[in-house]
Amino acid sequence: MERTTRQKTAIQAAIESAQRPLSAQEILEQASLQVTQLGIATVYRNLKSLVLEEKVHVVTLPGENPRYESNTAANHHHHHFQCTTCQRVFDVHDCPGDLKRMAPQGFVVERHELTLYGRCADCNAAAGASAAAAAAKGTPAPHACASHHDPA
Repeated sequence: MERTTRQKTAIQAAIESAQRPLSAQEILEQASLQVTQLGIATVYRNLKSLVLEEKVHVVTLPGENPRYESNTAANHHHHHFQCTTCQRVFDVHDCPGDLKRMAPQGFVVERHELTLYGRCADCNAAAGASAAAAAAKGTPAPHACASHHDPA
């Protein structure tokens, strides 16, 4: 049995208090508020231990580094939202429901994961403030999504 250290306690507290999946860097930033001189290697070592102890669950999004959430959150079915501006990930507690009808005929759906992408409330408010400031100056606001081009 592994011992519980101040570092491990601070890391687990950071994850549980966040109420959303955190990256290792976000965990380091939060846990460092309780334990100074905490390093990223210590965070990863303790995350591995917390996952093995089933106190923390790994959230994997395509093309992203793993994020971690408490098993309390992971133990109920939910999905995720990733902000395309700040890259933070949030829990989404609604579910579109039974997706078996979407599978090709003869296939069996065993589980599903859904990730929504867009701007979180903080980034959306900042974008609105930026657009309002640009409008006040009489300059056009930059398009929010450089990769999206409307053909119309």
